Amino acid sequence: MKANNAHNNKHIAIKNAIGSVKWQDLRQLTRSQIAYNIILPYPFLLLSWWFVSQSLYVMACGASYLFFAAAFRQAHDGYHHSLGTGKRMTTGILILLSVLLMTSLHSIRATHMEHHRNPLGNSDIEGSLAKISWWRAMLGGVTYRLDIYRQGIRLSSYHNQRIAWLEFGLIASVVIITIVLTSFANVTIAMLAQVLIYHIITMMLANASVGIIAVWGVHHDCDETIARTERNPLVNLLTFNLLYHVEHHLFPAVPSNHLPELAKRLDTAVPHLTKQHVLPSKDTIISFIDSRWNKLKDNYQNNNDENDCPIRKRFA
Repeated sequence: MKANNAHNNKHIAIKNAIGSVKWQDLRQLTRSQIAYNIILPYPFLLLSWWFVSQSLYVMACGASYLFFAAAFRQAHDGYHHSLGTGKRMTTGILILLSVLLMTSLHSIRATHMEHHRNPLGNSDIEGSLAKISWWRAMLGGVTYRLDIYRQGIRLSSYHNQRIAWLEFGLIASVVIITIVLTSFANVTIAMLAQVLIYHIITMMLANASVGIIAVWGVHHDCDETIARTERNPLVNLLTFNLLYHVEHHLFPAVPSNHLPELAKRLDTAVPHLTKQHVLPSKDTIISFIDSRWNKLKDNYQNNNDENDCPIRKRFA
């Protein structure tokens, strides 16, 4: 009961703090921004497939990461209807991305909405990884994803459940087709099978790693706020603004395109809500290394202390 009261009080305090922040103008998107949101992931996908066809797997992995991150952003904005597209088109995009990402986005959408209704609360299965250690969050990637699916189906409406099962069926079809194609000797078909096998494996690995990066990384140890954020411009470029996470939680209707501007406004109006970053600062890293080094030195000195040697004590 006390934990729930503290949780509710924190959210009330945050809501009161951000009351003066202007954000409604950031909901608007230009036509070029909408086109960017729609097209964004697919050049990276085609590039990764081309690299695989040339057996350039290191380059393919880099392109696959960019595709996954960009597609993750597109799906995330789709959950909140902030792509700038209509409802039917957004549904179509999420179904297409489900097949390409090898994961049911409509089942994930249901748990994601619960994550926003009660962030890090008892009913928030998506945010549950933030409450455990980093290594447990990393090892629990696969089972976590399965838990998300089960909870997403339970939370979904009948209409959303039907779409989620359609996505699972389409994903299974892609896997079956890939297995069938591997039995053909034709060079072109063999290359297609090679591309599909690579894509399925990389997407499965990427899905298993989402928990440690997109949940634990942005939510762990958030005492004063509900999420972390990032200010490194290169990191934000390579993650397509996904790490502006406290900004997103405070104003989920703002598209990813405008999160950098929202971050500036929050830094000015409520800097205490944006002080916890995803990546540790240089001072934090140095302090951590110094602390570990000092502990190692202390342990070494204690182990080599003559007074603690049992043999010396016996003959003293």
